[in-house]
Amino acid sequence: MNSKKEIYKNITFVLSHTSHPGNIGAAARAMKTMGFNKLTLLCPEKFPHSEADALASGATDILEKAKVFTNIEEALAHNNIIVGFTARRRELTQAHLSSDEVAKKIIKLGMTNKIGLFFGNETSGLSNDEIQHCHYLGYIDANKSYSSLNLSQAVQVIAYALRQEINLKEFNITAKERAIASFTEQNGFYAHLEDTLKNLELYDEVQGKRLMHRIRLMFNRIQMDKDEVNILRGILNQINKKID
Repeated sequence: MNSKKEIYKNITFVLSHTSHPGNIGAAARAMKTMGFNKLTLLCPEKFPHSEADALASGATDILEKAKVFTNIEEALAHNNIIVGFTARRRELTQAHLSSDEVAKKIIKLGMTNKIGLFFGNETSGLSNDEIQHCHYLGYIDANKSYSSLNLSQAVQVIAYALRQEINLKEFNITAKERAIASFTEQNGFYAHLEDTLKNLELYDEVQGKRLMHRIRLMFNRIQMDKDEVNILRGILNQINKKID
């Protein structure tokens, strides 16, 4: 198995609530020039669209295979690790990594884990709800007084950083990386935990969302594997049995 090809296969670019179809086409072109071909679209305003095809400029095969979703959980479901890209720091948030740091992190995890690279709307970026689904946050080190990058430009910069890191990496094909639990498995645990906290009457309706946000961030830093998720859900099952 060619490990470099495996990493390319394991990386998906996810564009959320894209308002201009041309940006989708231009992003597909940016991806293809760097060797990536997996594109997911979450609630695009206009897609399919002739403008997307025109700006793809030979990368229409990526548009044709793009997966379109209206639900964030479904859009991210097949990934183990989500990396969100945002220009500004957020309250109660993850570490903010540069594009080079993100590339190194992804290459380390990408041999045996599915990685979703999450880009927000052109105007507002990723929402706070979208941010809480991310294990890492990345930024592009741009001019602080004018850091406005077009969506497709941001995709191009990140795709280039990844390609450079992949080309530099000496792969040990026999090495077995730790496989992180899938997004769906992690989400199932968070829902199970929230239900258990409600059963224990420890979930305040006002502060509950903030509490779960902090808990998500804590477990995202740990990066649970499937066995760890199953252990924790087994504990929650026993707690709920005692409550009943």
